[in-house]
Amino acid sequence: MSTDDDRPTEEPRPAEEPAPISWEALAGELAAARRESERRGDADPAAWDAVAAELATRVSELPVEEGEVPPVPVEDDEPAPPAAAPEPEPEPEPEPEPLELLDPDELRGGLEALLFVMDDPVDEATLAGALRCSLIQVRTGLAELAQGYDARSAGIALRRVGEGWRLYTREEHAGVVERYLVDGQRSRLSQAALETLAVIAYRQPVTRARVAAIRGVGVDGVMRTLIGRGLVSEVGSDPDSGGGLYATTPLFLERLGLTSLADLPELAPLLPETAAVLDEHPDS
Repeated sequence: MSTDDDRPTEEPRPAEEPAPISWEALAGELAAARRESERRGDADPAAWDAVAAELATRVSELPVEEGEVPPVPVEDDEPAPPAAAPEPEPEPEPEPEPLELLDPDELRGGLEALLFVMDDPVDEATLAGALRCSLIQVRTGLAELAQGYDARSAGIALRRVGEGWRLYTREEHAGVVERYLVDGQRSRLSQAALETLAVIAYRQPVTRARVAAIRGVGVDGVMRTLIGRGLVSEVGSDPDSGGGLYATTPLFLERLGLTSLADLPELAPLLPETAAVLDEHPDS
């Protein structure tokens, strides 16, 4: 005889999970309830409050139907910046020219030529760049060149001044140089020098090219003489051509016994008559 205790116990059934909310079904129920209320004519606020309360209870008990949530569009206040242009690739640096190993005679000759044309002391790096050789070879060549001048008591000496090198006249020959300079100052100017000085005096400031055009011949040698005498000096550069502008010095006025350039004689009476010029130059 079996008893109630012998009966197999029934396992409790799991509570059924509520069905997910169907938003479309919920909207349909609301619409149907509203139409029914309007049909009966009892659409009052209290009835709709009761419906809303019932729906709120059901919504809180049922899971929300899963679905894809549409992305919320975000308005950009600022336009996207334009894409940056790619930077140009740097150009490859030119390869340095290979250094040459100069012959000793060629090295000495090149150094003497460069030192002769330099007005100021020149450093070893500049000499090496001009000769396209190494600094070590330039230093060796300069030392040998200076020793050679001293060994034969040459009229010039090579000396290091600061960071550069320069050619100087040797002290033993200072008397010869002084006599030449003093006697040269006392000697008379040549006709070419006087003509060039007159052009500068009346047309100053003037360039060498303009003086040469007026005289019809080159004036480089004459200009060096006038500058060496202290009668002419460079006073600036021409803005158009970049050439040096030259003018007379106070020594020029002193030698002529003038107070200022305004005391120069009028040029018109000194010029030849036009007829005489045409007779001498009929093609002009």
